[in-house]
Amino acid sequence: MPDIPRPNIMWVWTAILIFILCYPLISGDSNKPVNSDWQTVGQMIDNGEVERINIINRDVANVYLTKDAVTKYRNQPDGKFKNIPPTGMQIKFNIGSVDSFRKDFDAVVESSGNNVVLTYENDTTDWVDILISWLPWLLIIGVWIFILRGMRGMGGGAGNGIMNVGKARAQEFNPEDTSRKITFKDVAGLEEAKVEIMEIVDFLKHADKYRELGAKIPKGALLVGPPGTGKTLLAKAVAGEANVPFLSISGSDFVEMFVGVGASRVRDLFDQAKQKAPCIVFIDEIDAIGRARGKNAGFSGNDERENTLNQLLTEMDGFQTNAGVIVLAATNRADILDKALMRAGRFDRQIDVGLPEVNERKEIFDVHLKKLKLDPNLDREFLAKQTPGFSGADIANVCNEAALIAARSNKKQVSKEDFLAAIDRIIGGLERKNKVITPQEKKTIAYHEAGHAIVSWILENANPLVKVTIIPRGKSLGAAWYLPEERQITTREQMLDELAAILAGRVSEQTFFGHLSTGALNDLERVTKQAYAMVAYYGMSEKVGMLSYYDSTGQSDMSFTKPYSEQTAREIDDEVHNIIDTAYKMAEKVIAEHRDGLVQLAELLLEREVVFTEDVERIFGKRKKDIERERIEEERLAAMREGEKELKETENENGGANEPASSDKIS
Repeated sequence: MPDIPRPNIMWVWTAILIFILCYPLISGDSNKPVNSDWQTVGQMIDNGEVERINIINRDVANVYLTKDAVTKYRNQPDGKFKNIPPTGMQIKFNIGSVDSFRKDFDAVVESSGNNVVLTYENDTTDWVDILISWLPWLLIIGVWIFILRGMRGMGGGAGNGIMNVGKARAQEFNPEDTSRKITFKDVAGLEEAKVEIMEIVDFLKHADKYRELGAKIPKGALLVGPPGTGKTLLAKAVAGEANVPFLSISGSDFVEMFVGVGASRVRDLFDQAKQKAPCIVFIDEIDAIGRARGKNAGFSGNDERENTLNQLLTEMDGFQTNAGVIVLAATNRADILDKALMRAGRFDRQIDVGLPEVNERKEIFDVHLKKLKLDPNLDREFLAKQTPGFSGADIANVCNEAALIAARSNKKQVSKEDFLAAIDRIIGGLERKNKVITPQEKKTIAYHEAGHAIVSWILENANPLVKVTIIPRGKSLGAAWYLPEERQITTREQMLDELAAILAGRVSEQTFFGHLSTGALNDLERVTKQAYAMVAYYGMSEKVGMLSYYDSTGQSDMSFTKPYSEQTAREIDDEVHNIIDTAYKMAEKVIAEHRDGLVQLAELLLEREVVFTEDVERIFGKRKKDIERERIEEERLAAMREGEKELKETENENGGANEPASSDKIS
């Protein structure tokens, strides 16, 4: 039987009000008097058909006819008065003035000789007056009911009153609901994170084998990683795999304007978990309540957030232990969490959920491409290589954008070009082909982007080029797209080559036009930040030395006070200038040596607006790194062929068979 929705009380009050207003209109006509005028009533008085006239509130005259007159008019087949009521007043009309009406009335009565009773009455029981008198009370009652319902909703959902405002708003996952069930098979990539978190699930399923060895289950696990990497998805997979009660709540659900509500909700949450033990509690975005204490400027030690955190610390590992309650939490700001919350015994494990590598991105693409109608020739490994630094959420967005672009072009399948356009759309923004650009500005942009392309192509350690465009996207007027190598460490030489490639646009402008423009703003910003990082963070300066002023914990006050002297600050500035000057000269040298090729590439850009890797390779030849890679690959294949040849020769010497020795040959 389907659930019948609960009626809203405001609709009930609205229906009552409408009924009161419309009742006179929908009531029957059997007792409704007929409207008339004084001339008609005066004729009835002459005929002796009027028994009594009652003046109401000095402006309305109610006329009561005799029985014979009522019978006469109701029996008429047609006429104005055939529907007059059989009893009570039959006719009413408005009078302008009581004095004027009395003179006319006396004159008619005197001339006709018929006796008609005339009375006066003040009627204060009209339904409009009743409504006006009761309307303020109805409004007060309605507003009060509305406020009570709002406070009941604030207390944690339907069925809870205002006194239940301290109840936790945790959502319980139903293991039997297979329609929304997510398992670890639905989570692509994140293999290391799944291994650690699956151990917790395995303990809940097979607790005996751990207890026999004296092992204790971790009390808590903290999922840490950038946004969109799948932390919440992992928690959903735990809920689908564990087959135990799973309570989910957000960190912001504990924060309330009322003092003590946050701590009360923490207590209520763990009370619910203890009753359902073994149970898993998942707190998403725990940094909303887990921020380090004493860091909230402008608040006293009695801050509501700190009280909530104190209660959470007590519940997770306080005087009373929570047997069978495991706490999972997720955050992308682990550096600001309180140290007491991060210690062993509360969150025993900190599971890093980082950005996926190329193989993991391929698995994520496989998951999101299942629902799309794809070109059979689509290379998924190519897509994975084209999206370095993308999170799982970014990849899902790429797949959806590609499908939208294909549908916009009325295609039957989603092809490689649609995915490349989607990647460009996400990274650079929407194309702005209608942006007004003068021919001179367009030429400057073309030579600027050609400078980026040439230096990144020639320098060995710079990122390989994918394409160059002078079509405006987002806030940029042009762009050079690279495919960064996925390396774990970066050398000083590699960073210098990257700086030179970034500065190449400014160098190209100054070389060919002799002036500077504002188009290099983003390039200069990136160069400055990277150069300061080389000196102040990575210790890549001989003058400053092997020092690093980087704070990985985020707990110090380095953003307000510098941890070095003014002399060191000047040395850092000087070294940054030297590094940028070195990179600038490297770019100048490359552009001077390949000036003709840059002009050719820039003119090609002005003609086609988009230039790809193949065009750059046709002008400048293959990159040194690609040539070296091909040489190594050829040597590897040659070694493999040589090994296969030696294996065949060995088989031929043994009689053409490579079978195991028989038992009589084994001593």
